[in-house]
Amino acid sequence: MVTPGRRELHKAATRRALQDAALDLFERHGYERTTVRDVASAAGVTERTFFRYFPSKEDLVLGEVLDLIPVLAEAVRARPAGEPPYEAVLNGLLAVAEQRGTGLGVLFSGPPAHFMSRATRAAQPVLLQFEDGLAAALADRLTATGDREVEFRASVLARASVAAMRSTLIAFGGLPESDKGLPAALRLVREAFDVLVKP
Repeated sequence: MVTPGRRELHKAATRRALQDAALDLFERHGYERTTVRDVASAAGVTERTFFRYFPSKEDLVLGEVLDLIPVLAEAVRARPAGEPPYEAVLNGLLAVAEQRGTGLGVLFSGPPAHFMSRATRAAQPVLLQFEDGLAAALADRLTATGDREVEFRASVLARASVAAMRSTLIAFGGLPESDKGLPAALRLVREAFDVLVKP
């Protein structure tokens, strides 16, 4: 295994510092009121440095969401074998929220609902990758239980699960600012998955 050099480690640390600063500012001031200049300043770098890592504020958040895909997929794979698919996704999501704390907050403190929750051109590839990552994890679970038509079934389950998450984002975006927070988001996630399980 190749050990990353100092330059690569520095770049990774700068990228992480920008993401952490952005999440903190989004949580405290909201996505709309946080500027690229604010994020760069909080991370201790210039705006020019920010743009070397991310073309825009939206791309920073989309990158953070992409980073969650393998983490959530692994959490779903780790759920007990007998747990039904939707429960495995919900409980995997809740486990990631508990493990990463505000790391999951990017879904709720990042771009407003109209950016991440609706299928904008910028969000479309990310939504597809999110669905595909979840579908692969569900396919692994279904294969282990001897399910037939695994790929199609896993794809449907994954896309319905992501639809529940997107619906959560839309509902969360409509809450008054004073009611927004990770507890409210997780309550909405549970309610959304309840609809899938008990329509």
